[in-house]
Amino acid sequence: MGLTVLLSLTAACSSSQGGTSADGTWSPQKPIEMVAPAGAGGGWDTTARMVAQTFEQEELIDKRMPVVNKPGGGGAVAWSYIAKKEADPHHLFVSSPPLLLVPLNGQSENTYKDFTPLANVIADYGAFAVRADAKWDNLNELFEDMKEDPASITVIGVSSPGSMDHIQFVKIAKAAGVDITKVKYVSEQEGGTLTALLNGSVDVYSAGTAETVEQVKAGKIKVLGITAEERLEGEVLSDFPTAKEQGIDETFVNWRGFFGPSNMDDAAVAYYEDKFSKLNESAAWDEIRKKYGWNELFMTGEEYQEFLKKENEEMQALLEELGLGN
Repeated sequence: MGLTVLLSLTAACSSSQGGTSADGTWSPQKPIEMVAPAGAGGGWDTTARMVAQTFEQEELIDKRMPVVNKPGGGGAVAWSYIAKKEADPHHLFVSSPPLLLVPLNGQSENTYKDFTPLANVIADYGAFAVRADAKWDNLNELFEDMKEDPASITVIGVSSPGSMDHIQFVKIAKAAGVDITKVKYVSEQEGGTLTALLNGSVDVYSAGTAETVEQVKAGKIKVLGITAEERLEGEVLSDFPTAKEQGIDETFVNWRGFFGPSNMDDAAVAYYEDKFSKLNESAAWDEIRKKYGWNELFMTGEEYQEFLKKENEEMQALLEELGLGN
């Protein structure tokens, strides 16, 4: 009797985690939940949906991959949810620098170390925009004024203080010689960032490059600089100068990748690394990257883990300087 119960439990557990065959390979046995740690329409949501769509349409994965939005806490609500799915490879989530920044701020008890990094797929970059009629025409002009009186210039972003839009700005400003402890940053998470910029409530908009394109096309704003290593490709995007070409030797990469719960089986990790590699090499994914202005930044395994460790150390140092470290 006891043996029967034990066998039943083992079978149930094995079924929930997927199928590991005799040769040690793993494959999913049910739909794979793709979690976007924010509402619909943002970068996490778009990335999760485009990846799931490509996996399904290119028949790289033969199971459904429904995208589930779990907004809240700058990502913390979703991370708490995934943390409870320990070892279950049927739950993945997309993330980016907030996975490092939010825990370092003390706003999440889950850190990147609580999850299994599978693959980084793209890189996006920050852009710093001002009204079309603003007096500054480049980053150096802006930063010269900020060196004289940092608090006289207000920077706005969607993310909370100490998270991405704030940190990408201060990282570049610091390299330009600005006292970043005096930078005045305002968080607007209800969608009013551009309105505030255009009505003169704030001076500088720190955002992702894609968020600025339509307003630049409309002639309402101008981009003083972006955080990429070199100019991006694409209509409008190729006109945006980098901070580096303006003599400011610093970059900020908004990496975006996928993670699973902690303690995933090695065979399941190997399965996803292989599938993400095939996704990265597909023509369909290349088209999606071009459509959204995303750059390729593909990493798996130890390379990805080392990258995350280095990024975490850099973010921690910046937050400590700002007095925002945990």
